[in-house]
Amino acid sequence: MKIIAAMLLFLGVTLLLRSTALTSLAARGVVVDVLAFAASVWALRYGETWGTSFGFFLGLAADLDAGHWLGRHALALSLLGYVLGRLSHSFVRESPRTQAVLLFIATLLHQLWTAAFDFGGIAAWPAILQRVLLAAAVTAPAGTALLFIVRHVSGQPLFGHATITSGPSA
Repeated sequence: MKIIAAMLLFLGVTLLLRSTALTSLAARGVVVDVLAFAASVWALRYGETWGTSFGFFLGLAADLDAGHWLGRHALALSLLGYVLGRLSHSFVRESPRTQAVLLFIATLLHQLWTAAFDFGGIAAWPAILQRVLLAAAVTAPAGTALLFIVRHVSGQPLFGHATITSGPSA
């Protein structure tokens, strides 16, 4: 029950940030993909099952909030949550380099997916690709810095280390 309450709180804070504080940056062309960040962090912390669930509910709420194609974000974020949650078992999740690379790739994939719905002809693709790359270049370092700050303020690891188990011994 505690994890569901935390999930609802994190989901609400993420949507509130997306709808208020980050819209002024987006109006200037700088997109901080808080949806991909939140889904990635949740999946790295809680694994593929909770990562998929969180990604789906966050994406569905974002789709309802934005008033566009229903399922556009829900599918992408649930797949992202599953893949990162699955990979989280084999990564050193506390590593800032790992976090930066995963956030960059997650943002890039999420932005490419949502950009596919904004297709306005071949002439629009250079601007869309520029937006996608800028979003990934901004979200990855900002998210890594935020995770670094939270880790040092809390004084404890956010994710723990990988849970790699050895194979059968002979």
